[in-house]
Amino acid sequence: MLRYLSIGDFSRATHMTVKTLRHYHRVGLLEPAAVDPYTGYRRYTTEQIPTAQVIRRFRDLDMPLEEIQAVLDAPDLRARNERISSHLDRLEEELGRTQRAVTALRDLLAPPATAVPAAIELRSVAATPAAAISEVVDAADSASWLQGALGELYGILAAQDLVPSGPAGGFYADELFTHHRGPVTVFVPCAGAIRPLGRVTSLVVPAAELAVITHSGPPADVDRAYGTLATYVTRHALAVDGPIREYYLIGRRDTADPSRWRTEIGWPVFRTGAPPVASSPPSTPASRR
Repeated sequence: MLRYLSIGDFSRATHMTVKTLRHYHRVGLLEPAAVDPYTGYRRYTTEQIPTAQVIRRFRDLDMPLEEIQAVLDAPDLRARNERISSHLDRLEEELGRTQRAVTALRDLLAPPATAVPAAIELRSVAATPAAAISEVVDAADSASWLQGALGELYGILAAQDLVPSGPAGGFYADELFTHHRGPVTVFVPCAGAIRPLGRVTSLVVPAAELAVITHSGPPADVDRAYGTLATYVTRHALAVDGPIREYYLIGRRDTADPSRWRTEIGWPVFRTGAPPVASSPPSTPASRR
């Protein structure tokens, strides 16, 4: 049975705003799989996620929409890849700053048969006391905001002689994905009572049922892990309402090498009693980015 993603869930999975998706529909670049004739609600399929990721990579490289459309309209895969390779060659010669986006795009274009299936785990997370900071954040500023918030949290814990009891994490409201501005909470689990100070407050991180995937590397390519996770959750009809959750197992505080960074992404689900797709050992306390 074909299962659809709402425009909101497709926005979360692809890191494209709802406004952008509607614009791409209007110009014919990325049309929804179905539009309700009565409500006008747009619906997408998980098979459209790779196309959205390719479009997003090209937009990261400042390619005009008309040129992206020409690539997508190529008569066959060979012609499409030739046009892409030609454009990437020009970018590599002219814009050294785009190297990471170019590499990610070429990886996306690799034949599916060569891809290694990502491990996804169904996990029950217990309620956990933590120190936390919550604010409304612009998506463009989220990485630097996260660094500042984590530094403040670890500094307050050290000042109050409290030891982190697990990896730092964060909640990301749908608005951050759908409108690129929304509430964010970053937290560090700790045993013992935290005395609120400045932006830092005490919080009990709520229990949750999550489908979890691990992203390896810097945040720039994290949308691919989100897309894989959204595909799994949608195909198994597991999705429930709730904010996306991330856990920063290894990050900037641990190593300056971005290739060694590890982030767990948790999509809220309900449990069906089925065994998890893949299991992983318990996470060890660490921090990230």
